[in-house]
Amino acid sequence: MTGLLDVIVDHYLGSGDFNGYFFHEERENVRREAVGLLDDGLIEVVGEGDYPNPHIRPWPTRRPIEQQREEINSSGAENGAICLYPTAKALESRLEPQVYLYEPYRRRLAEGRGTLELAHFRFDVLESYRNDPRFYFDFDDFGVRISVSDEVYLDEDENPEDKTSIYHVGFAYDEATVKRDSSEPITRYICAFLGDLSKLTPAHQQRWRTYEVAPKPEVKPHPVWMAAQMGHWPEGLGPFARFFFELETWNQFHTQAFGEPLLKTVDRPREFGWVLRPSQAEYDSFIHQLDKLLSENLRHAAFDAAGIDRKDEREQPIGTLNRLDRLLAKHNIPETDRRGVLKPLRDVRTARQKPAHTVRSNITNKTFIRDQVELMALVVNSLMLLRSFWQNHPKNAGWQEPDYVADDRYYWL
Repeated sequence: MTGLLDVIVDHYLGSGDFNGYFFHEERENVRREAVGLLDDGLIEVVGEGDYPNPHIRPWPTRRPIEQQREEINSSGAENGAICLYPTAKALESRLEPQVYLYEPYRRRLAEGRGTLELAHFRFDVLESYRNDPRFYFDFDDFGVRISVSDEVYLDEDENPEDKTSIYHVGFAYDEATVKRDSSEPITRYICAFLGDLSKLTPAHQQRWRTYEVAPKPEVKPHPVWMAAQMGHWPEGLGPFARFFFELETWNQFHTQAFGEPLLKTVDRPREFGWVLRPSQAEYDSFIHQLDKLLSENLRHAAFDAAGIDRKDEREQPIGTLNRLDRLLAKHNIPETDRRGVLKPLRDVRTARQKPAHTVRSNITNKTFIRDQVELMALVVNSLMLLRSFWQNHPKNAGWQEPDYVADDRYYWL
């Protein structure tokens, strides 16, 4: 005769997504059997008090055994839904070693792990996806989305193992390294849920496994990313989102004031985001893209429309940053203020020119991560001040700052 534990295990392993066995039993003898399995550490209860959908085990239950026992004894059609799951202890002797041999994250679920448990990885696990045009790579301030393009997915000549996607990938940090007033290098990782990792193709699961790092209690997922995964959307903007908000709004204000767009583009480049490894080449590439969105992005026609000369007193062409400086001076912004607000933009321009004129070793320097964080904070502040000045133009009167900007809900990391 098949016992209750066999039914629970067979359902769990055979469901395809490691779902729990829905339990709404009113027969006392079956309830007693379930309580016995619970007391022996062979099953656990996931109810609506654990997670809105109890058919998914997000993590091993965090509730005392007394509460689980009570839910078994009160189960029935009129009470909340509960599901029974086999524990690692129950599954240990029932899984053959070759099951999911080439799918390490699916194997962990088969061994009783939760779908929303996190695994952590070195940051450079993302490099091949960012650099591969076959994948959509969407950078966020707090994580990324990776998906194979539709063209590749439908192409029968493409390797099926590469037709894979993972949508919920977050950034994680060693908490001790992220204090804003610290000079200590920031230690950043990638985190992803076992449930999402288990849906990667076997080849990509094995690839991610080679980048995995041992869990450390001090490493935590970014709280904004984690809150979003739980359905709580962020109330503010991270540094890159705020950068593009300021860029787009500044461009809009100049267009309204002078009839010409200030910028060539306000679109975010695919590769523009946090450095994926703390190397000189990676940091130089970031600086190059940042400058293309700042000084190189300014349109001479926009300054023409604002009445700023293209040439100086010696008939030499004036660069875009200097024309921007002259526009501010024309509107009575003091020199010290102009120097301060334009300094981060000039520093980016100078940093971009260095690789073009020198032979540089591709060194690894963990301070590049903090350098990037701090530079983005300075650049965002400059854009905010520039946008605020353009906001005062009569043709931009009546513009209302969004609440998250007015209240300065800004995540610097």
